[in-house]
Amino acid sequence: MNIQQFQYILAVAENKHFELAASKCFVTQSTLSTMISKFEDELGIRIFDRKKKPVDITAEGYAIIEQLQMINREIDHLNELAKEIKGEVRGNLSISVIPTIAPFLLPLFLQHFACRFPDLNIEVKEQTTSEIIRLLKSRELDIGIISIPVKDKNLTEVKLYDEPFVFFDAGTKMKEGIITKKLDISRLCLMEEGHCMRTQVLNLCDMKKITINNQLNFNYKAGSIDSLMRFVKANAATTLLPYLATIDLPDSEIEHVSRFSDPVPYRSIGIVVHRHFVKKNILRALEDDIKKKVFELLPQEEVPGKILSPV
Repeated sequence: MNIQQFQYILAVAENKHFELAASKCFVTQSTLSTMISKFEDELGIRIFDRKKKPVDITAEGYAIIEQLQMINREIDHLNELAKEIKGEVRGNLSISVIPTIAPFLLPLFLQHFACRFPDLNIEVKEQTTSEIIRLLKSRELDIGIISIPVKDKNLTEVKLYDEPFVFFDAGTKMKEGIITKKLDISRLCLMEEGHCMRTQVLNLCDMKKITINNQLNFNYKAGSIDSLMRFVKANAATTLLPYLATIDLPDSEIEHVSRFSDPVPYRSIGIVVHRHFVKKNILRALEDDIKKKVFELLPQEEVPGKILSPV
């Protein structure tokens, strides 16, 4: 068996058609079919049911294809390692960022970072923490930017910065030195389940046994910070925001933002990669770009006093 056979099998699995797969692999259909048949004969397992149209994958074939996909990803990582050793920065780079970080962090560094590596094709997505971790562990994603710590032996974490939380009260103007234990949570609105920021705020306010929104006759759970803010402002409600989410707020809304007194609640933001991630130069450059941009904006006089554990 050889790498070429792996590629042919994966092409048929993806396209469910021998002729189309052969065209995408730039070989004749007979060549592709013969190579796959030799692979099947060597294993003694039929991967495809050629009698069905479109081509179907056998039950045994699914297990083989899953393993071939893993091998193919490892081959890609081997090629990336060779580029890294030779000092070449080109190819593909996939980055996923959680939704409560992405809209505020990405505009700060992404364009500059991309310009530093013109031969690098960068794909960026917003995804939940659980999905990012799953993709990192399966080697389907290069880099995740999430709230840390994750504490997974298969992943490596690089801390970027600590981001304080602030309190936003659409019905009341700014107060200095809000104390976390005395927060009025009767009008508090949060992100929906699945967002680590929701868990962090619940832990901060110790609300496991408290019913929130008890002054509102509905329970709204936002899918993004933008929709959360729109709802809070429309209903004179309250919420907690990460500091960078307030940078571009107009003065009329900044008046409703209150900072916390010590201990200041915060979340730690970091880069997470697979422990065998090979693009070290890119990782260092990304870390450097983000830190330079963010540290200019974060309030340096505050020393956070309490860590909120992410999911």
